[in-house]
Amino acid sequence: MKVLAINSSPNMDKGNTALILNPFLEGMKEAGAEVELFYTRKLNINPCTGEFNCWLKTPGKCYQNDDMNILYPKIDEADVIVFATPVYVDGVTGPMKNLIDRMLPRVEPFFELRDGHCRHPVRGGPKALKFVLVSNCGFWEKDNFDPMLVHMKAFCRNASAEFAGALLRPHGGAMPAMLEMGEPIGDIFEAAKEAGRQLAKGQPMAQETLDTVSRELMPRDMYVQVVNQYFKQCLEAPAKQ
Repeated sequence: MKVLAINSSPNMDKGNTALILNPFLEGMKEAGAEVELFYTRKLNINPCTGEFNCWLKTPGKCYQNDDMNILYPKIDEADVIVFATPVYVDGVTGPMKNLIDRMLPRVEPFFELRDGHCRHPVRGGPKALKFVLVSNCGFWEKDNFDPMLVHMKAFCRNASAEFAGALLRPHGGAMPAMLEMGEPIGDIFEAAKEAGRQLAKGQPMAQETLDTVSRELMPRDMYVQVVNQYFKQCLEAPAKQ
């Protein structure tokens, strides 16, 4: 199994998204998957300009000469693509959206009906491809992921891919401090690793495993108090210098 993982957190491997993504990918590797990880912050990916060269003038090839040329062959070879992103303004980060938009050359301009809906056929014919979402959110409630989930599932349908599931970490901003204090949250990272093992073995990611990744870290009122106190201290710190 070939896995292409893309982390669009600007904090890369130091971010809260990576705290869930990295054990997930480790679990996939342990189960025999071949994993490549890219960070959008290290890539130069321009926005799609919507001129349709990739459909009409150079079918299957974007005219822009940037780092999507590194990813295109890896996208074609992948069995699983993992999209890892924090929630930014109810959706994926800007760099991740650019990357998703630039996957347009994968499909042809023609319409076909799939499941009673207009879609674009995949260039060269459909293949077994799975998408996974890994995401972290600063807000406490899990439903803050809902707009992103709707988008990613729609993207899967248009890309002729299977949505294999999502590892979602609400109020993830609490994790670094809890780790530093030695709080018992290791089950979350072990669950992320187990989800990776399950997927790499060709099994569905168990809902119980995904629920552990998303489990409550602390009561909402306490989290709000902690977050507000942290930012208050940050704002007051320069005045004390």
